[in-house]
Amino acid sequence: LENPHCKLETLGLKFCMITAEGCAAFASALKSNPSHLRDLYLSQNDLGDSGVKMLSVGLESSHCKLETLW
Repeated sequence: LENPHCKLETLGLKFCMITAEGCAAFASALKSNPSHLRDLYLSQNDLGDSGVKMLSVGLESSHCKLETLW
């Protein structure tokens, strides 16, 4: 996602054991480059409050074009 040539539009990561650390990586990627990512599926992971807060910072970026977050 951090690669400016990434054209990924949908990413499904349900039941992938993603934690707050993974949310930090997503937030960084969402803020770093204009993203083509429109749909992100993170249900059934252990994001925790801190992970959700970090992810929300990435979602506020003008580079983020996400439309669906599950």
